[in-house]
Amino acid sequence: MIKVPMTVEGERRLREELKELKTVERPSIIAAIAEAREHGDLKENAEYHSAREQQGFVEARIKEIEGKLSASQVIDVKSMPKTGKVIFGVTVTLENLDTDETVRYRIVGEDEANIKNGLLSVTSPIARALIGKEEGDVVLVRTPGGDVEYEISDVEHL
Repeated sequence: MIKVPMTVEGERRLREELKELKTVERPSIIAAIAEAREHGDLKENAEYHSAREQQGFVEARIKEIEGKLSASQVIDVKSMPKTGKVIFGVTVTLENLDTDETVRYRIVGEDEANIKNGLLSVTSPIARALIGKEEGDVVLVRTPGGDVEYEISDVEHL
């Protein structure tokens, strides 16, 4: 089985969601199905069909999360030595050499990525260009809008 990298925070969020689904959502749906059954004819019972559909979504999400957790390799970057090298889990500050604009990204697993929050997927073109480089290096990133040169100004283990 291929292990998928995940941050400690990403694993914690998935475990919290899994707990919520199993201890809150699942029991409330089971109760809704039981109540809908008491109303009689199930063929024309919209509440029953809605609850069953919701149950399918919740069970699928539980299975998906359990699969992700079992295939994950949790990486705690805080426990690793600070070498100035870009690795999974670090927060990187980049300076665009054309515009002098500074951006900051944390390199995370695919499921954790959220570019608006500065969380960059390890499989993204920018992250792939950065991995293995060091503070002070200039990196060429190929983007749909053209090539962009960034200088790695800081690598943090947050």
